[in-house]
Amino acid sequence: MADVRTDLFDAGERLDAAALRALQLERLQASLRHAYEHVPFYRQSFDRAGVHPDDCRALADLARFPFTGKADLRENYPYGMFAVDRERVRRVHASSGTTGRPTVVGYTDADLSLWADMVARSLRAAGGRPGDTVHIAYGYGLFTGGLGAHYGAERLGCTVVPASGGMTARQVQLIRDLEPRVIMVTPSYMLTLLDEFERQGVDPRGTSLEVGVFGAEPWTEEMRREIEERFGIDAVDIYGLSEVIGPGVAQECVETKDGLHVWEDHFYPEVVDPFTGEVLPEGEEGELVFTSLTKEAMPVIRYRTRDLTRLLPGTARVFRRMQKVTGRSDDMVILRGVNLFPTQIEEIVLRTPGVAPHFQLRLTREGRLDSLTVRAEARPDAGPEAREAAARAVAAAVKDGIGVSVAVEIVDPETLERSVGKLRRIVDLRSR
Repeated sequence: MADVRTDLFDAGERLDAAALRALQLERLQASLRHAYEHVPFYRQSFDRAGVHPDDCRALADLARFPFTGKADLRENYPYGMFAVDRERVRRVHASSGTTGRPTVVGYTDADLSLWADMVARSLRAAGGRPGDTVHIAYGYGLFTGGLGAHYGAERLGCTVVPASGGMTARQVQLIRDLEPRVIMVTPSYMLTLLDEFERQGVDPRGTSLEVGVFGAEPWTEEMRREIEERFGIDAVDIYGLSEVIGPGVAQECVETKDGLHVWEDHFYPEVVDPFTGEVLPEGEEGELVFTSLTKEAMPVIRYRTRDLTRLLPGTARVFRRMQKVTGRSDDMVILRGVNLFPTQIEEIVLRTPGVAPHFQLRLTREGRLDSLTVRAEARPDAGPEAREAAARAVAAAVKDGIGVSVAVEIVDPETLERSVGKLRRIVDLRSR
């Protein structure tokens, strides 16, 4: 195990491997039974697959049970996936529903307490401590990021600045005046904050911030280096999704920064082949699947996240690690027979001089062929010649590294559309 402060661990983090596996099996059996007995969808799904909760006698038996997808949640909108009476539900969150009906998730008192505990555990693993001031720039509302981070930071004993998203100039002022030690925000919006600090003539490295906890979108090691070098902080990854609970499902530890430890005493991970659904051995890349072990209001069984990663042995904790998410199976662009992910473009953009770390992929169709245009924002000090050189460099790097030709446009700073702190990575214009 890495050299970490084990005196800070909670009871779950102190489990050894054998005790953890025994606890997982006990909780998995209970969760399968809870879902089968109280959610008609799961009863029908298990029955169609010819399995029953009693068939789960070992952790490996979970592979016999059917998957749950986002479409299943939408088809049971709004409350069909709930496993408790509505009177016991204390809060609901929901996805934006931009590609269909929103997915609604519910929480009992116990679920909310568990969620706060997991975010507190995550924040502590990231380097946060009781008494810290935490600036939260995730959006508040139906999105789980803001409130999830908020209650977790309070559970840890921190002072919370609920800044939410937007009003970038005010965010910078709050950071300067209130002197938080920790910031929780999407990585793309953190880069926007960095640009605003520099625009105001303030050295980002001179702030009180020491730890940045970034999630809600995939980001690369190149982006980590960009943030750490420009801000002088430790940048660590947090993972979660509303369907499983929200932020706090997995966390990167500040001591190692070698992947996110999954809090396996409450969320059981699998990695499967995205096409066949076959469970893959530890270390192989595939699609991440989660089963909740202790949720009451809305248990999820083998939920397909569409996130691509691999599972690795634990280091700073006994829990297994998931590698930083490299992309999403449903974000993959197939361009003239070549598979391409936004994170591959991000790596190229971040190492290209004159280009800010804000980009967007625009898909169009010319006749029968799809075309891709990479639109990236220029840095404020990049003149016309620097922009032209950057466009050529990005196009060449994509061609050489990925094997496909793309158009590149270097646009003015702050040109690309942002939403709740995130940058909209892919704009598909082919159907228009």
